[in-house]
Amino acid sequence: MSGPLAPPAARPAAASALAGTLSMLDPAIARILDRALEGQELSPAEGTTLFRAQGVALLALMLVADELRRRTVGDLVTYVTVRNVNFTNVCTVGCHFCAFSRPPGAPDAECLSPEEVAAKAAEAWHAGCTELCVQGGLNPALDARYYVDLVAAIKRRAPAIHLHAFSPFEVVYAAHKARRSVADWLRALRDAGLDSMPGTAAEIFDPAVRRIIAPRKMSAKQWAAVVKTAHRLGIPTTATIMYGHVDQPEHWAAHLALLRGVQRETGGFTELVPLGFVHYGAPLYLAGAARPGPTGLEDVKMHAVARLMLDRDIQNVQVSWVKLGPKLAQLCLNAGANDFGGTLMEERISSAAGASHGQHMPPPEFRRLIRDLGRTPAQRSTAYEILRIFEGED
Repeated sequence: MSGPLAPPAARPAAASALAGTLSMLDPAIARILDRALEGQELSPAEGTTLFRAQGVALLALMLVADELRRRTVGDLVTYVTVRNVNFTNVCTVGCHFCAFSRPPGAPDAECLSPEEVAAKAAEAWHAGCTELCVQGGLNPALDARYYVDLVAAIKRRAPAIHLHAFSPFEVVYAAHKARRSVADWLRALRDAGLDSMPGTAAEIFDPAVRRIIAPRKMSAKQWAAVVKTAHRLGIPTTATIMYGHVDQPEHWAAHLALLRGVQRETGGFTELVPLGFVHYGAPLYLAGAARPGPTGLEDVKMHAVARLMLDRDIQNVQVSWVKLGPKLAQLCLNAGANDFGGTLMEERISSAAGASHGQHMPPPEFRRLIRDLGRTPAQRSTAYEILRIFEGED
């Protein structure tokens, strides 16, 4: 089966139950949740208010987010079969939240050749993966041609696999090395076989926060310009937010509003992926300059508020099970999220920072966790086409 499913119509009983719940709340929060249920746009200020919800207000936020999710995308919970490949851990940017990167010449520095990555792509395809996600550090030893050769080599060995590769920062770095514009460089990657891009390197768009966590990284304006260019060239991307370090609720709401604006302009985001800060090995935390990641309640709020602020524009909200853990991911799937993410098969960046939830989850485990919620699992493509719905037990 292919193509998205039409979401079900609103249920009068559910609407009545929600109305009763909203009547118990602080009037200001009740008005915001009412507006969301009516399909009205929430402002960053309203999003900030919801991020500070506690007690029964938080429960009401979860209920409203879950109802909007059901109305917009239905009761399927999707996942994608994907292998992650980090082609190099060498990077000179020095982001203060990153525990993955290594300086040039480090004993554990790594850099894979295009042929080595292509072999992993072929292995992934034969193992049932439909997507290969490829990212790496900004390695000064790699010339611009490496990136095009990498794409071409992957497509030679696994022509049917969907290649999801290179953050906006990697694109800018390689374009600069090639002495070409970002648009020209994206065309070259697209023509070599790039299918879509991860929207990483977004972190938090607030300039003051970025100066603390990643002072040498591209600005929010540059990030938005790259993804808009990609979208206009027919290269879809994900959207991300990395939260729970030195940021605050007002930064989160403003970030979501900026993503919403980009989507209305270009329509190229396939999903939002909230990424909680993993603190254990992060230099920022070890130096005492950041808190130890988001709380569990903040994780729930992030997915719920994202649903309310983005529902009409970015319909898919993904849980990062590597960062959340499977059980908290299940809770977020009852608070506005609808996608369980990818099987991953070799995730290394979160695990390098100290995430303890593994590097691979087999599809049957995804389906078990989804059925635990009373929902129906479905395998999807990177572009959210439904490939197979799993009715009943495997």
